[in-house]
Amino acid sequence: MTESVDLAVIGGGIVGLATAWAATKRGLNVVVLEKEGSVAGHQSGRNSGVIHAGLYYKPGSAKARLCAAGRQAMVQFCVENDIAHAITGKLVVATTDAEVKRLGELQARAEANSLATRWLDPKEIQSIEPNAAGIAALHVPATGIADYPGVCAALASKVADTGHVRLNTQVTGGAVREDGIRLTTTSGEILASHVVNCAGLHADRVAQLLGSEPEVRIVPFRGEYFELAPSHSHLVNGLIYPVPDPELPFLGVHFTKGVNGRVHCGPNAVLALAREGYSWRHRSLADIRSTLSTPGFRELAKQHWRTGFHEMTRSFSRRKFAHALQKLVPSVTEDALVPAPAGVRAQAIRPDGSLCDDFVLQRESRCLHVLNAPSPAATASLAIGEAIITQLLDG
Repeated sequence: MTESVDLAVIGGGIVGLATAWAATKRGLNVVVLEKEGSVAGHQSGRNSGVIHAGLYYKPGSAKARLCAAGRQAMVQFCVENDIAHAITGKLVVATTDAEVKRLGELQARAEANSLATRWLDPKEIQSIEPNAAGIAALHVPATGIADYPGVCAALASKVADTGHVRLNTQVTGGAVREDGIRLTTTSGEILASHVVNCAGLHADRVAQLLGSEPEVRIVPFRGEYFELAPSHSHLVNGLIYPVPDPELPFLGVHFTKGVNGRVHCGPNAVLALAREGYSWRHRSLADIRSTLSTPGFRELAKQHWRTGFHEMTRSFSRRKFAHALQKLVPSVTEDALVPAPAGVRAQAIRPDGSLCDDFVLQRESRCLHVLNAPSPAATASLAIGEAIITQLLDG
């Protein structure tokens, strides 16, 4: 028997759940289809838990706008639903003269985004993070931390009040019809007036499954993490970040003290050998072939092979990982690090090899595909969900 709904959301991560909740608040009959046995099984449950302030984003971009609105909404949501969170602030630390110059550019960007920051000298750095090394830093008071798996659980509960969250349900086919979109799933058929594809690591494949040609392709990059052993967690009070290098595709290793008090260190970014490849042991020949056959990936590899090689060597050496962390906190030693769960980032790549730096939403008739939702997607998720529903129904 075919079930009829107003909206089917494919993917039970934080953006999918936020979208579904936004739809239920408009009175729509909604179903969330999640192939795993729980929500937040991938990117949403495997990130560093930061509530981003919006320091890095180009003024006027979707990232900048949605992060600002989403940060406030996320804090309010955590307060109203008794979810662990804190506004801790963070330090972005410069250790060289070249980084000091880029730090000044970051501060100018923060001002353009109406974000308050404070310039710190070495003595002021020490007053906040006594073990941090740096010749200058930006203090970003609005940055915080949150229990995002807890946020996802609360959102799923709210959606289930009037709609449905179907776990262990994978979409295997779809056909656009005059009366809606017929989805074939492992739990039966669904006829939906509209569909939102929030499938994350599989978003481009789901788009193709529904008859769309995605404008970008997903390439998985694994973020490898350590934690500071409890005996060393006193070395970090809050969040310590490096100054990003605009020539490199990723931010670099940093420290995040989470809501559980543990200090997250990383990530080291390497190409994953499967869309859900959380270690070197997790491999998929089909996913490897897909990555290597992607024209954009070949161009990316030409541009950044040296960086990729460096990250890969660090993947196999705790000593090199510790050395990278020592740039920010010199007293971190190799024996201070204990392994932590890895995450896999769904990196959208254009055909020319450039990385998509902003959110990518592709509208196709009754479908809307979220093809790129990088950081700060968790922070901005509630605002993203509202924006998606507005675009889908009113746009």
